[in-house]
Order: sequence, then structure tokens, then C-alpha cells
Amino acid sequence: MTESQPLDRLWGIIEKFRVKAIITADPSPRTPSGNFFIYDCDRSLHRRLVFLPHESGERAGAFELCEDRHLLLAATVTIGGPESLIARALPEEVMVDLAETSDLAAVAELLVEEVTMPRCGGPAVFGRLCEVLVIRLLRHAIKAGVADVGLIAGLGHPKLAQAIVAMHEAPEKSWRLETLADVAGMSRTQFATGFKEVLGTTPGAYLSQWRLALAHLELEAGRPLKAVAARVGFASPVALSRAYRRHYGVSPREARSDSTPAELSRVA
Repeated sequence: MTESQPLDRLWGIIEKFRVKAIITADPSPRTPSGNFFIYDCDRSLHRRLVFLPHESGERAGAFELCEDRHLLLAATVTIGGPESLIARALPEEVMVDLAETSDLAAVAELLVEEVTMPRCGGPAVFGRLCEVLVIRLLRHAIKAGVADVGLIAGLGHPKLAQAIVAMHEAPEKSWRLETLADVAGMSRTQFATGFKEVLGTTPGAYLSQWRLALAHLELEAGRPLKAVAARVGFASPVALSRAYRRHYGVSPREARSDSTPAELSRVA
């Protein structure tokens, strides 16, 4: 990352956490299941997108949208499995008026087309389009400031984002508070205070969470503990095992035996 290059706030997380999308079977306009919906509102082409990142089951009528709505698409979309910092960073409900966001509307139109006019390879196309839509939705969330506190808020901050991206892209580095403050172009005190106010946690705690989330993905993908510890910034396999048990309540070995690798695998 150089001064001549624009800051990419999303690459460090998108490359590691897989977007998984499943079309809800036979959705009903009255009782849709899933957490991702596209509606026509008030008998017009006025479309709304609703994403409930913390839900995976039925949420029939649980959100206010419009009095007369027609369901075009219902799906379950997950981002990186249950421990994804991306999903956890989003608010309970993300609602977008597609008439006001042309970049989202273009992809949403293709998604609706794939559902209403099924063709060969439809599920694969739907999954790829959902990945694109989620990235654009995250861009929208950062720009619109949909969250006051947390990762999305931090990535929207012009200075703190520099340090967050640095941690995302190089978790193995021995980051010190002073170094991160320099990356952000802030004093040590300004950085520590601002980080806690915007992200709701300390830089050290966030870095530890990020490293453990990456370790979780790497271990579930079958990589050896020693290699994972070095890749994500722990001093030793023992240090990783201890931190992992404190955070997740199980050892890496226990987590691996109970895992569902398809849900947590790292994007190749």
C-alpha cells in the first residue's frame, strides 16, 4: 500500500471471507424465510433491498418497508460463517432504496432475472452475483455511514481506516500502538482514544479478534496449527491455542472436529 494508491478498505476482508447465498425455496410474500430480500413497493417498480445479516431463519413481517409490497427475491446470504467480523460489523437491518443506488440496482436486477427466469447454471450465477452485490453493499454501508460504532464505522473514518486496513493486510506483523498511530497519521493518544470511540474496542483487542477470526478459517480449512500461528501473528502454537480457547470456549482441535469446512473455508 503506497501513497499513490487509493486505500482499498475491503480487499483485506473480502479475499478471506466467502459469501454464500442460497435462494429460499418457494418463498411466500406473506411469510418469507431467509435474511436477504428484494421487494417491489406500492405496486410500482420502486424496489427495496433488505438485508438482515444477523438472521438466518424466518423474519416474516419483522421489518417495516411499505404497505403494499411484492416479493421478488428471498435468499439466505452469509458472509464468512458465524465468526465473520464483516457480518458482525453491520447493523441488524440494512435497507436500501435501489432507485437511489444505481450500482446496487444494476446487480439486483440481474439477481431478480436469475430467479424469475431460471436457466442453466442459475445457482452458480446467483452466487457470483451475490458476492458482487455484497461488496457493493459494503461500499454503500461505509459511504452512507450506516453504523455509528464498529468495523464499518472504522472503515469509513479517513484516518483510522489506514490502520485497520494495515492490520487486515498484515496480521502477522508485531503491531505496536505507536506504529499503528503513525500509519493513521495521528498521535498515540488521538489514535487510541479515537479507535475506542469509533470501533468500540481497543486496537489491541481488535487485532486479536482479527487474528483469531483468520485462525478460525485457516484451521477449519485443515492447515496445521504451527503454520496458522505464524501466518496470523501469534508467537507460538501454544499462544494461539490459549487465545483460541479463551475466545471460542474450545481448543483448535475440538473446533476442527466439529466444524463445517464448506461454510468457513478461505477463498482460494
